[in-house]
Amino acid sequence: MRRLILSLLTALAPMAATALTAVPVLRGLDNPWALAFLPDGRMLVTEKPGRLRIATPDGTVGPPLAGLPAVDASGQCGLLDVVVDPDFASNGFVFWTFAEAGAGGNATAVARARLEGDRLVDVRTIFRQRPLVSSRLHCGSRIVFGRDGTLWVGLGDRFTRKDDAQDPANHLGKVVRIDRDGRVPADNPKLAAPEVWSLGHRNIQGAARHPATGELWTVEHGPQGGDEVNVPKAGANHGWPVVTRGRNYVTGTRIGEDGPKPGYEEALKVWVPSIAPSGMAFLTSERYPGWKGSLFVGALKAQALVRITVDGRQVVGEERLLTDLKRRIRDVRQGPDGWLYVVTDGSDGQVLRLQP
Repeated sequence: MRRLILSLLTALAPMAATALTAVPVLRGLDNPWALAFLPDGRMLVTEKPGRLRIATPDGTVGPPLAGLPAVDASGQCGLLDVVVDPDFASNGFVFWTFAEAGAGGNATAVARARLEGDRLVDVRTIFRQRPLVSSRLHCGSRIVFGRDGTLWVGLGDRFTRKDDAQDPANHLGKVVRIDRDGRVPADNPKLAAPEVWSLGHRNIQGAARHPATGELWTVEHGPQGGDEVNVPKAGANHGWPVVTRGRNYVTGTRIGEDGPKPGYEEALKVWVPSIAPSGMAFLTSERYPGWKGSLFVGALKAQALVRITVDGRQVVGEERLLTDLKRRIRDVRQGPDGWLYVVTDGSDGQVLRLQP
């Protein structure tokens, strides 16, 4: 009996933390897309129309930073992710992804600059998705630093070019891996496009590094169903559009095989129907009893923050939080104070700090 009671108490302990208070930290943002923390606790926030701002913990949002290159903002594309270099204290680097216009279309690009006061200096575009595509959809994208200082970048298939996700000679529907200067790391998979790390992705809008293993984890949008959690492996094919649980819009007809299929990696988790995942973070702090090690994913369509319980590479539980807010969750990050921060989508977007 005592063991049974202890087991029940252990099982119930994480549930006690699900009563959260979403404390507004920043308000009045125009379609915010990503959040990153500077070492001093200030925040970098991207707004999809093409503005990068610094905000202070007391809620003051600064003017757009000078020096940002032109952003081709339309549809799902614009100014997207932002990350701070792990060695920011010594090099001052920040990196971001954005839609860059070019002859015949646009491309998801990665830029780097040093942050000096309220300016970006020494701005360089270090990577451009190829080929350019005339599309306002499926731009991706998230940046994750590996332990070795290289960058993984999740890229979309641009919607009209879904079959190209299976072609290792281009960047559409891929994870690419580059170094801080945009060069190709020597230990990348030897594929036709040397930047490609993994292929067969649809539209990656969430990514994080596993705190224990150092592996890259991603979430990507399926079409009508078929959102996936993946661990992209070097040289691996993650299926899209050959293997997918998703179905065509309107008709609901099959796109590929449900899988599993030899030669293609199985997703760790699939959502049917879609939740429209965006933003991802592992919790490493002790702020929320029983939740350390959980994976958190923002959901746009489902208007929730999804807590995923994992055991190694196995998904063993799911809980949907913040559903009462009825807001699309665009990004989620753990702050330097250990609290979780979420970014809500829309023309009056907010950054919320989650506290029990």
